[in-house]
Amino acid sequence: MAGGLVALLDDIAALAKVAAASIDDVGAAAGRASAKAAGVVVDDTAVTPRYVHGFTADRELPIIKKIAVGSLRNKLLFILPAALLFSQFVPWLLTPLLMIGGTYLCYEGAEKIWEKLAGHSGGHDVPAAMEGDDHESTMVSGAIRTDFILSAEIMVIALDEVSSEPFVSRAVILVVVAIVITLLVYGVVGLIVKMDDMGLALAERPSPGAQRIGRALVAGMPRLLAILSTVGIVAMLWVGGHILLVGADKLGWHAAYGLVHHAEEAVHDATGALGGLLGWSVNTLGSALVGALVGAVVVLIASRFHRGETAAH
Repeated sequence: MAGGLVALLDDIAALAKVAAASIDDVGAAAGRASAKAAGVVVDDTAVTPRYVHGFTADRELPIIKKIAVGSLRNKLLFILPAALLFSQFVPWLLTPLLMIGGTYLCYEGAEKIWEKLAGHSGGHDVPAAMEGDDHESTMVSGAIRTDFILSAEIMVIALDEVSSEPFVSRAVILVVVAIVITLLVYGVVGLIVKMDDMGLALAERPSPGAQRIGRALVAGMPRLLAILSTVGIVAMLWVGGHILLVGADKLGWHAAYGLVHHAEEAVHDATGALGGLLGWSVNTLGSALVGALVGAVVVLIASRFHRGETAAH
């Protein structure tokens, strides 16, 4: 009896170790998948604060909460099932889908650069809050629609990173990615949009130190948004270009990826201790240049198409 109990406990301990290892594997894979989607995450974080611009302070966090819930619903109820079905039954389609998403990222990045050079605002700019009880719902719906595109890119990029995992593992990893990224993005967005309120509260305190910190927070918010926007543009071009290079290589078009990869290896081998960092920088720069070139072509085509539609009307 005692021997049977000991054997049972040994089995339970072994199962616990297997479960723990599986959890570690899921966590590691989810981390890798989330990292690959960094460019889209930064863009999502930079875009969302504009949707609460013009609303009173007491409505900012509730609006962000509604957008976050809508984002999670997009990922879990619509994008995740479709992505899993594609990966299970038509896995060959993932690379073209990923490249379409990469092309869109390149377009978004190039379009924002063009907007900055041309001196006009982008498509993500949102007007200040207007009168009317349904305006908040309109703004939330618009934000969730924009988030759907970004979320789809995030989930497909994450899926490509874990496509070799078993079906159940893929599903669990993507659920973890969806939840973690949504909490990360909208948690950071919440902090950003309340930064000026925290700054104003500190600026009204009697302590000179608190006042200085408060004024710095108020002054720093526009700069932070500007930095996020710039980093988001660079990240979109880099990630989009890298997706296109790797995807083209998988489809049999090896020249472009081979050129960037050989340049990375040459710099890595020639620069000693800094080889890893400098090699990565070369790869990143090459990917960003490809992203900027592809994005510029798509922007040119889109602008001509738009002008054609305008002339027709």
